[in-house]
Amino acid sequence: MAAHSGVSLSADVGGSESGPAPDPAPGEGWKRPQFGTRYLTDPSQVFQHNAWDNVEWTEDQETAAKHKVLENSQPLPSEKQEFPELAPGRGRKLQTAVDCDGQTVQNHTGSASAQSVSECLDAMTLRKNDFPGSSATYRILEVGCGVGNTVFPILKTNNVPGIFVYCCDFSSTAVELVKSNEEYEPKRCFAFVHDLCNESAVFPVPDESLDIIVLIFVLSAVHPDKMQKSISRLSKLLKPGGMILLRDYGRYDMAQLRFKKGRCLSDNFYVRGDGTRVYFFTQDDLDGIFTSAGLEKVQNLVDRRLQVNRGKQLTMYRVWIQCKYRRPLPQVSGTQD
Repeated sequence: MAAHSGVSLSADVGGSESGPAPDPAPGEGWKRPQFGTRYLTDPSQVFQHNAWDNVEWTEDQETAAKHKVLENSQPLPSEKQEFPELAPGRGRKLQTAVDCDGQTVQNHTGSASAQSVSECLDAMTLRKNDFPGSSATYRILEVGCGVGNTVFPILKTNNVPGIFVYCCDFSSTAVELVKSNEEYEPKRCFAFVHDLCNESAVFPVPDESLDIIVLIFVLSAVHPDKMQKSISRLSKLLKPGGMILLRDYGRYDMAQLRFKKGRCLSDNFYVRGDGTRVYFFTQDDLDGIFTSAGLEKVQNLVDRRLQVNRGKQLTMYRVWIQCKYRRPLPQVSGTQD
């Protein structure tokens, strides 16, 4: 991640998707080991902690996971594949968004609120000194902010002059909850309604104005046919050297293996009971999307974790992917004779 004075963004910022509930501290002065340092070397000790880092899967586990996915990959009938997110102008509908904890925010509402915000943004003239946060020296955008489980820790951690945070969500209810939070500061933050899948929707900032864009379990909710265009639009907002930070579901995550027959929309793309959808990525999937958007890889890794329910003596294998992709700096041409 590009260094910047006074700015701190942890890989686990956000909700509970970044890890399980912490173990009780054994005593005063005890410090939790950082991510990536707790390894399961003795299987008989599996229930001693809530989670283990960088767990290696056996060949049998990988084979069983692939078999489970193939078994449950019977496509849903086409007439059942409609999502409210893909028809934003159809009047009264159910708006659904996934927040950073993997929970859903739902509200039955008309399109008036989202439409009024969209009209306001459409009317803005995005000149150099004429947009929210235009005087900031470092700008961060979180897409799919939910109720603020990521944006508020960012604001709290980076309480220094010059930093401005933007956050948006498809759900107008979620955005209103962010704005009504006592930690929301209009001088440091701008929350707005935005549908990432809507190609005509505009952002309240000009191109090449953002240093960081954060996507926490968001891209997986976008239809695969719309992922590339969504990331390409976001990449244009980055300054040269600016980065997109992503954390999302990896192939064969526990959530994928739990889907039953009839929930698969297409390969590795499913619909939940509440109507939200989710895609499970490989590293190559994401690398192709980001590089096709003109970004260069800084990080693309698989975070395999073993979460443990000690009360029920259950083990749960999580597979997440964490990426950092940067907009290239301009090439400095040599002096001509």
